[in-house]
Amino acid sequence: MTELVHHARDLPPAAAVVMTMGALHEGHASLIRAARAHAGDGPVTVTVFVNPLQFGPNEDLDRYPRTLDADLELAAAAGADRVFAPAVEEVYPGGEPQVRVTAGPMGERYEGAARPGHFDGMLTVVAKLLHLTRPRAAFFGQKDAQQLALIRRMVTDLNFPVGIVAVPTVREPDGLALSSRNRYLSAEERTRALALSRALFAGRDRLAEGPEAVRKAAREELSAAGGLAVDYLDLIDPATFTGAGPDHTGPAVLAVAAKVGTTRLIDNVPLDFPGGSPATSELGAAR
Repeated sequence: MTELVHHARDLPPAAAVVMTMGALHEGHASLIRAARAHAGDGPVTVTVFVNPLQFGPNEDLDRYPRTLDADLELAAAAGADRVFAPAVEEVYPGGEPQVRVTAGPMGERYEGAARPGHFDGMLTVVAKLLHLTRPRAAFFGQKDAQQLALIRRMVTDLNFPVGIVAVPTVREPDGLALSSRNRYLSAEERTRALALSRALFAGRDRLAEGPEAVRKAAREELSAAGGLAVDYLDLIDPATFTGAGPDHTGPAVLAVAAKVGTTRLIDNVPLDFPGGSPATSELGAAR
């Protein structure tokens, strides 16, 4: 039986942790199953916490779905031993924290440019939850590519004693990446949203021709679609989250962000261009 825990004092160390903001879906379930397989007989903890620090003034903190009962059921079915669902006062006992983890320049590009301060809030809560859950490994989805890259950077730069494990994006049969925000899409908007994954797959199909061919194919596919407000579409070096050059080799991420109606969606596909060194930094590779 999966235990529901609200207070950190009642939380034993975890072998593996999956951090979420709730509204769990099959993508989260895949993370939990991966953590379960990795942990063996060790305890797997899922955190459910809607973190106010990573929402901007015009974002959807108040309407972000809270579905704790359903989340507990999904977590149990996927193999979690406990769900840690703290109140805001539990995570931030002194009120809004004065000292935070700063993402630095790597967190100011792409998603960081569109959502100033978002990654500082994300890294701060991830650092706190790592301290509270005390796992040996933490599992994150590849769909949030910049988040994953920054967490790896934080763990490396600040010497956190935890392994970061990436889990592939889970998609609907038609290619749409699973997201808690998909529930905001109308049927017509959902159809339009498929342009994001089509653009990514079009770029991926040109991998053998090099970075510029990948960019060109993805941009052409996205330009042909209507009804999207595109924030960015780029080929990125995941080790630094800067644009990959025309001669880039090794790991890369083809990433896109766009608004469909009032709902902002992100997606990406990981790529690996031939010619990279076997010693490529694991900050840019799954581990």
